[in-house]
Amino acid sequence: MYGKALIAATAALTLTLGIQPAFGDKKQSRGKSEQELGIRTAPLYDEEKEKPNHGEYSTTEPGKSKRIERAFENSPPLIPHDLTGMLPIAETNNACLGCHMPEHAKSLGATPLPRSHFMDMDTGKNLGSELDGKRYPCMQCHVPQVKIPEPIKNTFRADFRNKRSKTSSDLLDSLNEGVKTE
Repeated sequence: MYGKALIAATAALTLTLGIQPAFGDKKQSRGKSEQELGIRTAPLYDEEKEKPNHGEYSTTEPGKSKRIERAFENSPPLIPHDLTGMLPIAETNNACLGCHMPEHAKSLGATPLPRSHFMDMDTGKNLGSELDGKRYPCMQCHVPQVKIPEPIKNTFRADFRNKRSKTSSDLLDSLNEGVKTE
């Protein structure tokens, strides 16, 4: 008898405590309004007061800029120089190649295109000195760096396995790392 009473009392207490938040003080369970969500400081429905900040792009001319450390191992390098007069990249015009083709890059102090750009990554075929057509539109992967305030602090820290990876790629050498081919 005593055991049944204890079970009944425990069940009643559990139900009471479980139901209380549903009927409790509304101020505590209020949630956030649309205006309090996100990182904007202006109302969501008023675009006139919130103008985008596009930041400042580098105005340093090619050949005079400093390389930007890569964000992570084998990440595409960022473009550290001004792009005025170089865009758009079109089928008949790619100003990037004049400086970044391996035969020109060293003498100009530019980052040379890596071996991976001269391979068909779908078939594994080495294209020799011919640039793979899929690599022609450079800005699919490489972008200019912009100076702009960060609304949320970036705490990411890259972990490079060797010092050289901060400024160059060994993608072809490490692409199949850990992959079993049997």
